[in-house]
Amino acid sequence: MARIAGVDIPRDKRIVVALTYVYGVGLPTSQQILKDANVSEDTRVKALTEDELNRIRTEVSKFQTEGDLRREVTLNIKRLMEIGSYRGMRHRRGLPVRGQNTRNNSRTRKGRKAGSVVKKK
Repeated sequence: MARIAGVDIPRDKRIVVALTYVYGVGLPTSQQILKDANVSEDTRVKALTEDELNRIRTEVSKFQTEGDLRREVTLNIKRLMEIGSYRGMRHRRGLPVRGQNTRNNSRTRKGRKAGSVVKKK
């Protein structure tokens, strides 16, 4: 397994897909990283040379990924909750934040209904 940004990426996948296993790197970012590192997108991870891996690591290090990015996102959400913004209140109450309908859906955010147990006579 190759380690990039502290993450073991899968060996048998194409490098363009394997890079998306790093938090903060999606498909477009992955394609840009490989273009800048001068590595083919069709190359499998197990076929990469050490030189290619080092070039990819250098390019990935230019982006904010993994722990730093997770910390920043968490702090942004905490800030919204502290200032009492609408989005912060939605986060605090565990409701959808981006304007979705909550009358029928949003079970993932709201959780299961309480009291749906059938009572016997």
